[in-house]
Amino acid sequence: MTLMRTSQLISRRQCLRQSARLAALLCASGFAQFSELAHAAVNKLAFETRSVAEAVKAMGGSALAASNEVTLAAPDIAENGAVVRLTAGTNLPGVKQLLVLVEKNPIALVAAFQVTEFIEPQFTLNVKMNETSDVYVVALLANGRALFTKREVRVTLGGCG
Repeated sequence: MTLMRTSQLISRRQCLRQSARLAALLCASGFAQFSELAHAAVNKLAFETRSVAEAVKAMGGSALAASNEVTLAAPDIAENGAVVRLTAGTNLPGVKQLLVLVEKNPIALVAAFQVTEFIEPQFTLNVKMNETSDVYVVALLANGRALFTKREVRVTLGGCG
């Protein structure tokens, strides 16, 4: 039993050494800078906006236009606004971002998904809702167009705040 613990400690130590070496290599190769660039790419201004139109504009979209090709599945009534399950998606070609917004939340933009040709723009997520509100899904296309769909979700117990 004692012999087994000694060998486990040695392998843990080796693991820690290897992890430290890997961390040093990543820092030396600029991985930390890449991480900072990735965080900077997220438009912080958009996550501070109060309205749907302001958030879409801050993310680089033009005026909103309704579309049947943007989908949103949401409950009609959410018993608890702290956890409202939504499914958002689109089959439109040329989508670069998919945004989820809740109109009456203190901060309208709830989620922003970067989409490439290798990612199918279909997402399921849980959001918090302050009160009964319209929920928007906006598809930002590569040409700057902003297509959306919306649905009202009634909240019986608020989740934000």
